[in-house]
Amino acid sequence: MFRVIKNKIGSINHLRIYKLSEKQFRLLGFLPLLFFFAQATHYWQINQLGHMLWMCNIGNLLLALGIFFEQALLIRIAVIWSMPGVVVWALYVLPTWGMLLTGKMSLSEFFGVVSSTLAHVGGLAAGIVVLRKVKMNTSAWAYAFLWYLAVQGASRLLTPVAMNVNVSQRVQDGWERTFNSYWKFWLVLSALTAVCLWLLGLLLRRLWPLGSPASRTQFWY
Repeated sequence: MFRVIKNKIGSINHLRIYKLSEKQFRLLGFLPLLFFFAQATHYWQINQLGHMLWMCNIGNLLLALGIFFEQALLIRIAVIWSMPGVVVWALYVLPTWGMLLTGKMSLSEFFGVVSSTLAHVGGLAAGIVVLRKVKMNTSAWAYAFLWYLAVQGASRLLTPVAMNVNVSQRVQDGWERTFNSYWKFWLVLSALTAVCLWLLGLLLRRLWPLGSPASRTQFWY
């Protein structure tokens, strides 16, 4: 019975998602682009633009480019990374928003809360909508890992050490006793990241598998 209900719900959702035209799907690209520029505006206001290279922030730009230029691989990479991005955001960013409880915040702080929420929650939601059309393949997780290495390398070269963007500069606070060398920490972190991305790719592929070439859409591959 449960399987029958699940299949019916899946069929309804499938029909709903395909009611959107190709033009409408491309218009969705403006959402992550808006989220990206909202975050950029916030960090520009507080003189911390280096934070835009965090995987979750730059991922919105990647998602927008994937939609605009019809590149399914970019979309898959962005969606895979948006999931751990939301988890890290919930663990490390949300607890710092004590001013929401007190009601004492400046306009700049309020804008930061809104832009951060849109970048993470909104970016993931937009990505899932598009992923349901382009589907997930077996190799996207590997490209997501290469994307991570590239962005982490750029973060190490372009951002201040104090920011530790994408944990590219030093051992994450609290792990200094476990790792006496950054490169030992980096090797373990990279291995765990690869495993996490593989598992996420597997999960997303089970939810929205890429079918046979005959079943794929004209524009998304």
